[in-house]
Amino acid sequence: MSEDFYEILGVSRDASAEEIKQAYRSKATEYHPDVSDDPDAEEKFKKIQKAKQVLTDDDKREAYDRMGHERYEQAEKHGFDAGEGGGMGGDPFGGMGGMGGGGGLGDLFEQVFGGGGGRGRRRPRKGRDLRTELEIDLEEAFEGAEKQFTLERPEACDACDGDGHPPDADARTCPECQGRGQVTQVQQTPLGRVQQTTACRRCGGEGTLYSETCSECHGEGYVRNEATLTIDVPPGIDDGQTLRMEGEGAPSPEGGPHGDLLIDVRVREHGEFEREGDDLRYHLPISFPQAVFGDTVSVPTLDGTVEFDVPKATQSGETFRLEGKGMPRLRGRGQGDLYVQVQVVTPKQLNEEQREALEAFAEAGGDEIDVSEGFFEKIKRAF
Repeated sequence: MSEDFYEILGVSRDASAEEIKQAYRSKATEYHPDVSDDPDAEEKFKKIQKAKQVLTDDDKREAYDRMGHERYEQAEKHGFDAGEGGGMGGDPFGGMGGMGGGGGLGDLFEQVFGGGGGRGRRRPRKGRDLRTELEIDLEEAFEGAEKQFTLERPEACDACDGDGHPPDADARTCPECQGRGQVTQVQQTPLGRVQQTTACRRCGGEGTLYSETCSECHGEGYVRNEATLTIDVPPGIDDGQTLRMEGEGAPSPEGGPHGDLLIDVRVREHGEFEREGDDLRYHLPISFPQAVFGDTVSVPTLDGTVEFDVPKATQSGETFRLEGKGMPRLRGRGQGDLYVQVQVVTPKQLNEEQREALEAFAEAGGDEIDVSEGFFEKIKRAF
C-alpha cells in the first residue's frame, strides 16, 4: 500500500497548515533533485510537492480526509480536481468548475461513485503566479543575503476597491444566469452523464451587470503598480534555482487568495572562482623556484584566505583539493571543496644575478646554455 500524503511529509493527520508547510520546506530541501544524492530524489520530490499541494488546500484536504488516499488517487486518474474545479491534466470536463452546486473532486466522486452529500459552493480560485529574476554575486550565494527588489505586478484597484465599477453605478440582474452567477450544463463523460455548474461568463459569476466601468482599471478590477519586496536568499543557492514568495503574486479575480511570486535566481560569474555545483575552482600562479623547492602560499577563498603547502617538484597544471572550502550545501550538510590548479609563471625579465644563477643551474644539468634562444623552454623540459 502506498504512503499517504501525511506519511510522505511526516506529519500527523491533525497537523496545522503551518506545520505542513514547515515539513514540506524541510523535505523539499532534502530531496530537491538539484542538491540531493538520493537516486530516487526526483520521484520523492514529486510526491512531496503533491502532498503539500493537497494538504495546504482546505477543500482538497477535506476531500482527501473524507475519501482516503486510494479513492482520492482513483478519482484523480479520471481527471477530477478538488476544491477549485478543473486545472488537472486530462480533465474530461474541459477544465470547467465544480459540479452539482459548485463542489470539486469530493462532490463529483460522490455523485459518480456514491457517498455523502456535497459541500456547497466551491471556494474562489487562487490568483495566478507571477515570475521575476533576481541577480546576485557569488559571495551572496555563499553567505546568503537579504535582497530587496522591485517589480511591476497587478494589484486591486483602489478607485473601485477591485470591483471594476464605481460604487454608485446602476446594477441590473444578469440575463444569462438570472442573477445566480452560475450556469448549469449536462455533459456525457466516460463515467456517464454529469451535471456541471460553472461561473457565468457574462457577469463573471457576480449575477449582476453594471451601467459603468471604473475609469482607472477599465472594469478589470486591478491595475499594475510597482512593488518593492525583500527576500532571504539561502546560502548555497545556485544559478537557475527558484525561490517562492507565497501570496505575493496576482490577486484572485474571485476574491480568493493571491497567487505566489516565483523568483529565478541568477548568480553572476566571478573574477577568480569558477563554480561547479557545490565545488569551486581557482587558478594559483606560482614562481619557478616555488614549484621546484615547494613553498607555503596564501590561497583566497570566499571565506577569507587559507595557507596551502605547495609540494616540491610541483608541475604546472597540477590540481590540489582543499576540502570543505567550496560552497555551502543547501541541505545544510557542510560545504563543497575548493580545487586549486597551479600555474607556473615564467619570468619575462631577469636581472644579472638571476640570469647567472639559472645558467649555473642549467649547466649543472649538462645543458649548453643560450639564454636568448629558448633557455626557459629547456628549463621547463627538464622539469
